Formats: sequence, structure tokens, C-alpha cells
Amino acid sequence: FKCEMLHAGPGAALRFPAGRGIKRFMFGAWRARALGTVFVNTFFKEKVNMTREHYSFAQERCLRLTGKLMQNLEMLGPGARVGVAISGGVDSWVLLKVLALRRGIVPFPFEIMALHVNAGFEPDSHAVMADWLAEAGIAAHLEVSDHGPLGHSEANKSKSPCFYCARLRRKRLFSLCRDYKLTHLAFGHTAEDLVTTFFMNMIQGGRVDGLSAKDAFFGGELMVIRPLLLVEKPLISKAARDWNLPVRKNPCPSSGVSRRSVIGQETEKLFKVHKGAKRNIYNALCRWNCGLT
Repeated sequence: FKCEMLHAGPGAALRFPAGRGIKRFMFGAWRARALGTVFVNTFFKEKVNMTREHYSFAQERCLRLTGKLMQNLEMLGPGARVGVAISGGVDSWVLLKVLALRRGIVPFPFEIMALHVNAGFEPDSHAVMADWLAEAGIAAHLEVSDHGPLGHSEANKSKSPCFYCARLRRKRLFSLCRDYKLTHLAFGHTAEDLVTTFFMNMIQGGRVDGLSAKDAFFGGELMVIRPLLLVEKPLISKAARDWNLPVRKNPCPSSGVSRRSVIGQETEKLFKVHKGAKRNIYNALCRWNCGLT
């Protein structure tokens, strides 16, 4: 059981074989300098016992709220093979960590695989991610693309670079799920993302719509899930610090100035209208969008 990562240029990837299943492995790594290649070989397998681990308040809340949504909506079942879209940001890191821990909590087996499509602004930024995943024993596919630079190129200057890049990356993630025979694709959208998307859809699209916590694609062959949809950003950020996750800053030049970011900032102003506005809006959208009472 081995994987290979090619570091040079767009299309570089770290690939784990899909044919033998995704297992909970502990990995030993050695690097081959020639051709910029890294090989990671499995030298032993060990089931990790997490039942006695002590969690901080933020960590426990992330685990509990995620578990509540996953259980109520029956997101996963025995034998599920979950691809976790990981960007390197705080939300996706916490999602990956929580799902890894929940494997030791739920009464049935499921497998996880990290999927990372580097946008291409910092082609080597996923190196730390590769080391962390290898040490944690989580199978992964990491690759470098040119989606980001293309989205900000002259050829796309009249259109939204964020929409262009996100569309290409999601299309690639769907392809990877098909290639690795994954049954689920998990995204790290949070409660703030639910609120922002709700207002974006009304303002820009003229429709009342949020973010689905569980959505079937391709005739039910792939289920897209958003387990963190009940969790607020401050809890996620605190949990990431407590777990010492290797979160990296978003290198995209449009980070913080996109339409989504602007609407998110305006939403924060709305929260100040009433002392309980933020909590009430979160609760209302969670009841309506996630079917919770």
C-alpha cells in the first residue's frame, strides 16, 4: 500500500490506491529526492482508541453539534466512503478532524479520504498537509491545479474569479469521488456560510434558498454532505487551535473582497440590530434548512 506525490507544476498529485479500500493506517514516510517525488509506505496498521481523550469546550461542541446533524439526517451509514474536501483553511481542517474522531464514536464503520485541489497560487503549500495526513493515517489525494490563476487571468476578467475557480474545483472533486468510488463528499460549510448563502441567494438570485446539509447528485450515486452546518465560526477557530491543526492563510488575492465576503460583512451589521439577532437567525435557518426543531 503506497502513495505517490509529484511536486512539480499543475496537475501534481498525491495518490492513494482506491482498489484496496481506505483503511486507518499509521504511515512512515521517506523522501526520494530524484524527480521531486515523495513515497509514503504503510508499515503498520493500528486502530486508534479515542474514547479516553479529553476535549476542550470548543472541541466537544464541534463533535456534538456535528454528531447531532449527522444523526438526525442520517448522513452516513455502514460502509460509507467519505471524501473530505480540504482546502487548508480552518473549517475544512476541523471537519476532517471531527470526522476522523467520529469513526471511533459511531456504531458502524465508515472510511474517510482527504481530497485537496490546490488552486495554484502557492503550489507547495500542501506539503505540510501531506505530512499531517501521513502522520494521522488518513488516506488522501492532493493535487496542484491552475484554477486560481486562470480565474484571475485576462481571459476571465469580465467574470467572477471566485465562481470560475470554485466551479472547476468542484467539478474536479466530483471526478475524484468517481475515480475512488466514494459514496459521500463532505464540505466544511458552517452556520455563517448558511446565513451568507441565504442572503446571497435573495439579493443576487431573487430566490429563498440556503445550503443543503445533505444533497444527492448523479442519481444518488454521490451524496454531498455538510456536517458543520450547525457550528459557528468562533467554535471552529477555537477547536482548531486546541487541536493544533496546521491551518494556512488563504493565498487567493480575492480572499476577503469577494461578493460572499462583502455580504458576510453586511450580515454582521444586521446582527447588531438586536441583541439576539445572530442566534435567532441561525436558529431559524437551521430549523427551516436542516429540518431541525
